[in-house]
Formats: sequence, C-alpha cells, structure tokens
Amino acid sequence: MARSPSEPTSAGGPGKPLLAVLRGERRDPPPLWLMRQAGRYLAEYRALRQAKGSFLNLVYDSDSAANVTLQPLDRFPLDAAILFSDILIVPFAIGQNLTFVTGEGPRLTPPLISADIDSLKPVPGRLDPIYQTVRKVKASLSETVTLIGFAGAPWTVATYMVAGQGSRDQSDPRRLAYADRGRFGALIERIEEVTFDYLCGQVEAGAEALQLFDSWAGSLAPRQFEDWVIAPTARLVARLKDRYPDVPVIGFPKGAGGKIRAYAAETAVDAVGIDETVDPQWANAELPDDLPVQGNLDPLALLAGGETLVRDVRAILDAFAGRPHIFNLGHGILQDTPVEHVEQLVELVKGGE
Repeated sequence: MARSPSEPTSAGGPGKPLLAVLRGERRDPPPLWLMRQAGRYLAEYRALRQAKGSFLNLVYDSDSAANVTLQPLDRFPLDAAILFSDILIVPFAIGQNLTFVTGEGPRLTPPLISADIDSLKPVPGRLDPIYQTVRKVKASLSETVTLIGFAGAPWTVATYMVAGQGSRDQSDPRRLAYADRGRFGALIERIEEVTFDYLCGQVEAGAEALQLFDSWAGSLAPRQFEDWVIAPTARLVARLKDRYPDVPVIGFPKGAGGKIRAYAAETAVDAVGIDETVDPQWANAELPDDLPVQGNLDPLALLAGGETLVRDVRAILDAFAGRPHIFNLGHGILQDTPVEHVEQLVELVKGGE
C-alpha cells in the first residue's frame, strides 16, 4: 500500500514538498520528517527487532529493513522516508568486523588506533542488501513522499573506525589526526571513496535526496573542523553534484555551533541540518536567506509533550517563517518518546493544512 502525507496547500501543487524545499521553495506548512523516525519508540519496530534477533540481521534482511523504513509512514503523514540502516555499514564494507553489543552499542574490530587500514580486506558486497532495501521502499512510496538515503560523514565514521566504538570526546581519533596527519588523512580518503560509491548506489536504487550525518562534528577545534569536516564533505558533495546534479544533499554537522556558517558556505550542501543547541533565530539571521534549513526541535521537548512541545514548535516555526524550512528534530527521536507526542507534533506542524 502506498504511503501518503497530507496535501500541502502552498502554490505549485502537492508534488514532493520536501524536494521542493531542498530546491529553495518555501512551503507552508513546512515538510516534516524525524531523524530515527523508524525505531525503538514504535512497538511494531520492537517486535520485528526481537524477531530478527540482532540489529545487523534486521538491517541485512531487505524485506524487514524496508518494513521498518515504512512503519512511521503508516502512522504519521510524514513527507519523507529515510532508509533504515546504520552509518557503520561503510566501515563494515571497508573490512572491519561490526557487532552490536546489547546496552553498549557498536564495536568495530580491529580498531585502527592500533591497526593499519591497509590490513583490512574490503567486502563491497556488504553494501548490496542496502540497495535492495532502497528499491523495495521506493516501490512502496506515494508520489508525494521523498526517499532519503544517507551515510555518515567521513569524520564521524573515522571516529568509530579508529576507536572501535563510540566515545564521549573522540580522544583517540583526535589525537591520531594531530599526531599522524598523513595516516589519518589516508583513512579519511578511504572512507570518502567508499561513501561516494555507497551514496551513488543508493541514488541508483531510488534515493531522491541524501543526508550526511556528522554526529561528532562538534568535538573539533576550528582548524581541525576545516580539515576533517568541511573539506571531506565539500569533496563528497562536489562529486555527487557532478554525477547527480538534481539530487539534493543535506549536511548535518551536529554540535558545530557557530562553525555552521563556514560549513554552509564551503561545503555547498543544499540544506543544513541544525541541532537543538542552535538558537533558530540566530541560525535564521546568520545563514544565507535562500539556504534551506532543517531542524531543530529538542528530542527531549518531544519527549515532554504538552505545552512545552507547543511552545518550542511555535518558536521554530516562527524563526524560520521566511525561508525554506524542513521541520525536524535536532537529533534522533528518543526510544521512550510516546507515540501520542509524535501525533501532537504532526498536528502542530501540519494542523493548518
């Protein structure tokens, strides 16, 4: 069954509201999707996850992964489906072993703080089931819903590859980047190459927009931010634009703060996602008037619901009332978020349709 959001009332007809905004058009109400909208806050996701036995089993079963991707579209009139996968599929294809430890998160072995990337044997076939998921999802979407593909940005993926897991301050990769710039740069280049191929494969399978998640961008000093966040992202975007000039790219440098201005100017992304720590009024004033902005409701405000949610949603809508805007969270939806609060959010954003 095709999934369909509410019809937009703005000029230009329904089309695909999210794609229209990514191309610079203002839509009222703004298109809406949520990072991690397919996930643990949904009972149907938890049931399927338990049945599959492990996270990777779920990701690599294309029928199940497509099902998960589409689950939130069955509940809410969202304007986009985002591929259900994980940013660590890229290091898995580069040749690291990937496991998910219950209650602790992902593990990559061998960690590259003590191993050389040239010791890894690439397994590009590990990307193929993800493309199959994209094809299955695309075949099930209505004509008004945009399919978003994604990858982790090189810096964030490198942090996991070096440390072998997530960390609070990314100390190991930051130290390596300072101590051995050549070695760390070679790692970034390898990630770029595989990420480019991976995103191209998603587009060929049916993805209509792409998002680069730089979840740990905020841990870097300004010069390191230029070297390891802006420069690799700019190279990736340029190559993607050269091959797919009509496929927009959203950049999400979480934690970048005031460095977002340079990121937007130098990476040439089509839209910038901002996290919940950024004042939307500041972002609206500092970023180019025609640049689409995505965000930036605090996931904890969605968890709280009620009048807190009403106040914060209105503040964001007011701040971005004069520019192309995609309503989203400042990061992923929290697993204990009540479904009723997501319903309230949808009504607040789209209730005027």
